[in-house]
Amino acid sequence: MKKEVTPKDQVFQTAGKLFYQHGYRAIGVDTIAAESGIGKMTLYRHYPSKDDLIVAYLKDSDELFWKNFEELTKNTPSAREKLLAFFVGLQEYVTTPACYGCPFLNVATEYPETDYAGHQVAIEHKQTVRARFRQMAKEAGAKKPDILADQLFLLMDGAYMASRMFGAENPAAHLAEAARVLIDSALE
Repeated sequence: MKKEVTPKDQVFQTAGKLFYQHGYRAIGVDTIAAESGIGKMTLYRHYPSKDDLIVAYLKDSDELFWKNFEELTKNTPSAREKLLAFFVGLQEYVTTPACYGCPFLNVATEYPETDYAGHQVAIEHKQTVRARFRQMAKEAGAKKPDILADQLFLLMDGAYMASRMFGAENPAAHLAEAARVLIDSALE
């Protein structure tokens, strides 16, 4: 049985899609209300401000990122293979029309003030990714796991930005090979 979409869910799904495709500042509450078919009063009942909606979207994006990360890496026997599997999956995603970059990078560029709530969620997410890369680099036997983690982190974010800038046909088409070269050189 299919779950009924509540007005709150409809607002959230519509806002998330619009934020991701068009940017946070470009999309106003009027547009979200009109596109979702939900009145502004109902929208504000569930999300007192656009900033609250942005933060909710980013927290959901964080959960989805980690769910996808676990899905991509679950059948791999080692930390090296987990890292490679993640980058293979990321390459597949960032070279599709469905990818509009990284919601965390997008919010940080649109709201560069580090005390902005959405920027804070983005920083927390990115710090967690770096820490996971560092842990996996160490488990894989990297001589300098901090350096490898930072290189992979920059490679990941570069792929997201390439997708945002150029669309599906972008330099990230070679992402998995670049990650393999970095990983293998760090393990020699």
